[in-house]
Amino acid sequence: MIHDLIEKLLLYGLDRKLFLPEDKLYIHNRLLHFLGLHAPEQTHVKSEDQLENILTPLLDWAYNKGLFAPNTTTQRDLFDTALMDLMLARPSTVSHTFFLHYQQYDPSYATKAFYQFNKDAHYIRVDRIALNESWDVQTPFGSLEMTINLSKPEKDPIALAEARKQKTEKVYPSGPLAKENIGFAGSLTHPARQTLRYVPLSLAGEQWYFQFSPYVYYNEHAIVFSGEQQPMEISEKTFIRLFDFIDQFPHYFIGSNADLPIVGGSILEHDHYQGGVYDFPMAQAPLKQNLLPFGNESIQAGIVDWPMSVIRLTSQNRQALIATSSHILREWRSYSDSHVELVAYSGDEPHNTITPVLRMKDGNYELDLVLRNNRTTRDHPLGLFHPHQETHAIKKENIGLIEVMGLAILPGRLKQELEEISTCLLSEHAEQLLSESPSTEKHTRWALTLKNRLGENLKEKNLMKELKQEVGTIFSTVLEHAGIFKHSSEGEKGFLRFWAHCQESWSK
Repeated sequence: MIHDLIEKLLLYGLDRKLFLPEDKLYIHNRLLHFLGLHAPEQTHVKSEDQLENILTPLLDWAYNKGLFAPNTTTQRDLFDTALMDLMLARPSTVSHTFFLHYQQYDPSYATKAFYQFNKDAHYIRVDRIALNESWDVQTPFGSLEMTINLSKPEKDPIALAEARKQKTEKVYPSGPLAKENIGFAGSLTHPARQTLRYVPLSLAGEQWYFQFSPYVYYNEHAIVFSGEQQPMEISEKTFIRLFDFIDQFPHYFIGSNADLPIVGGSILEHDHYQGGVYDFPMAQAPLKQNLLPFGNESIQAGIVDWPMSVIRLTSQNRQALIATSSHILREWRSYSDSHVELVAYSGDEPHNTITPVLRMKDGNYELDLVLRNNRTTRDHPLGLFHPHQETHAIKKENIGLIEVMGLAILPGRLKQELEEISTCLLSEHAEQLLSESPSTEKHTRWALTLKNRLGENLKEKNLMKELKQEVGTIFSTVLEHAGIFKHSSEGEKGFLRFWAHCQESWSK
């Protein structure tokens, strides 16, 4: 059986051009050695389209032969990553191919081919991505997108226990985005990265790298990271880098997480951006109010009709946009407004920052500046402009770049919890059942509100659809909580006060 699987793996690699036909014998021998086999056997197999149909029984065989232990997801991932790497070209060859495609065809062809390579190489685990559940929800702000993240495996308790026994003085690689990850064999606490490939880029005259996320949330979910490990920082240079990237890849959007805790991403210690070929809900949102431009007449400015506080700048003039956005950022850093509970500093601690997103649209640069503030209060200890307590059952974590743009990344636990909520609501004792279960107790309030609203229309056949709609409505509320200038008369006046402040300070 094992030799059939090896041949199927080789045919898979050939079909996807992971290696050339003249390399097949070489790679076959490498696979034999890796699996502890001394010679091949004659096989007659057909090619297999689904890689998991090859790897799953192959890993089972390897475990039974004692090639790895214990039989956990972590150990299986470490083993199959090393196995797949035996069929891949070296990073320099992959990079060379990328730029060859870029020059011979166009940027879109280059990134699409590179993306396919990452999926074929099993760096992007397509079988796990397929586990995610996604749906759209209509809200007053247009369509929002929901995803229950089931692709990232839970941490193995056994692996965690083993990892605690291992004491190391220095962590290597120094973080998930360190360039030293490439080729790293992995450990119980760090994923294997032998199949990682990235390509070098020059942004603002600096060395940066382009790779894809192993757990994609949208088409061509790319990560662009600094070659030097430096903390996240939104500055004028950020805008220059974003424009440099878009000039090289005009079919992409690119954006940055904010650079402060609570409103920032999960990796604040390493400057990086995210991009891809995807039209997020925020990008589709219209302007609800035009703003008088300042600094350069070529710029169109407006407030986006979006639950968060977003300024949109549009122009063909790159330098004008960089100058204007840098000015808005500088003014926002120190801006306070007691009418909307906006405080820029607590002592020396800064609270204001921006989440920028850049794209090309109809021949123009379109730059969205999402205003952020991470201040905490007694009533909102996790953040005033952060999901409030009543929404934590659905979303408690940071609202990062992807969610700012209207794609909710919801915890995997929610799938089972929604199924249990559905069962509870169909019972005459819904409140008791919801409040007694550890899985559903936190959902009791909104679930009962939904039950009362549906009344006689609460039917088993449509209940899950209603539950998912309600989850989307709650996520819309989450984004409103994260907005600085609320959708109220006072909020709108506050937004205009800040814009007037920017205009006035520009002219000084």
